[in-house]
Amino acid sequence: MSHAHVSGTRQAWAALGGDPALLPHLVTGGPAGLLPARLPVMELARSSVAVCSLAAAELAALRAARPVPRVRVDDGAVATAFTSERHLRIDGRAPTSFAPLSRFWRTADGWVRTHANYPHHRARLLGTLGLPEDVPDPAAADAVAASFAGRRGDEIEETVYAAGGLAVAARTPGEWAAGPRGAAVRDTPLVDRVRLDDAPVRRTAPLTGESPLLPLAGLRVLDLTRVIAGPVATRTLALLGADVLRIDAPKLPESPDAHSDTGFGKRSVDLDLADRRGADVFDELLAGADVVVIGYRPGSVERFGLTPESLAARRPGVVIGRLSAWGHGPWAGRRGFDSLVQVATGIASAEAPDGAEHPPGALPAQALDHGTGYLLAAAVLRALTGQHEEGGSRLVTLSLARTAAWLLDELPAAPRPGTRDGAADPYDPEKWLTETDGPLGRLRHVLPPVGFDGSPADWSRPPGPLGSDAPVWLGAG
Repeated sequence: MSHAHVSGTRQAWAALGGDPALLPHLVTGGPAGLLPARLPVMELARSSVAVCSLAAAELAALRAARPVPRVRVDDGAVATAFTSERHLRIDGRAPTSFAPLSRFWRTADGWVRTHANYPHHRARLLGTLGLPEDVPDPAAADAVAASFAGRRGDEIEETVYAAGGLAVAARTPGEWAAGPRGAAVRDTPLVDRVRLDDAPVRRTAPLTGESPLLPLAGLRVLDLTRVIAGPVATRTLALLGADVLRIDAPKLPESPDAHSDTGFGKRSVDLDLADRRGADVFDELLAGADVVVIGYRPGSVERFGLTPESLAARRPGVVIGRLSAWGHGPWAGRRGFDSLVQVATGIASAEAPDGAEHPPGALPAQALDHGTGYLLAAAVLRALTGQHEEGGSRLVTLSLARTAAWLLDELPAAPRPGTRDGAADPYDPEKWLTETDGPLGRLRHVLPPVGFDGSPADWSRPPGPLGSDAPVWLGAG
């Protein structure tokens, strides 16, 4: 089904179950021609931030018993936020985005992309070639290139995944859509919304004259996410007033640079859910939580008993936000990242430079990550509005692969060069950047693109070191 005649904002707001009568509260503007691409990346970015802002304004109005405030979304702020990891500086240092073995490789029948940013993924990739993990990057790259050049992409894909690594063969949009993986994702909604039970309305204190107006003031979020998409969602919830407590497994590596970008407004604890004491602490936290956001592949947290049904039974009225790379279908339980989903779904093929000798292309931002993150935050906000009005524990589910389908098949086409939106206006990202001192040093970072009249302009606290906080709610005890 084609939705090309409907704006991305209207599509996303409908997917969230939003009242279309609220859309006139929303105004967009700003420089034209940002995030240029063959696919409608700016439309995706603008729409996901717009519906997140509108959902925040809606909940703020409900809790403050006042009219829905005006929402204005600026394309400059959106484009800067969607490339936030590129603008980040830590005491003047630019972070590293991709490791040397995270790249495209020529195969016997096309191209394959690997992801080896984490040490364990790098080790598993090299293990498929019989190489030790301490081999230097230049030698490792030569060995991977030589091996992959004589093999088919699908064989490399399966071999590396079987070893616990990450590799995806490049496909065209048509090849992805015709296969079982693409079909499984295509048949799901952009935002899957489920009411799990008939739990009563959870009463929270009304908002009375606060400035800034924080729709999530007094609410608590357990953040079980990592990398970009999930942390962008919970970073947004923290901006809007929630007490966000990020939980990481003690032995699971995470990029400190990624946390420096997405950890604003949150606190961070290490908690081993496989340990009895860690599980007991989690139960205590869950008893006070209003929202649980899960960004791990299906099966990862369920083995600890953290299914949506069990969470709702243990904390009636909870809102659960769930995110994965591949969504439904044969690859549902596989690990994945934005760059790999772009390659598998055909986005990289659609963005490829002319000429068969060139590798596939890439979007001008990790737009699947950021876009899905803002959509997930919007879905949580709308679920909280539903809970405040009608009760019920609620589950919202999104995936990078489903967001990719939205970009490829449903959003209005990207403007042609020479049109008003296709020609770039002068753009200086400095307008949407600021600097903050904190435990991790002096951070140059993006300002939030989400907001409405009266909303906060920045986060209340900078990120601290991973795992450095106590596993308690603010104000508890």
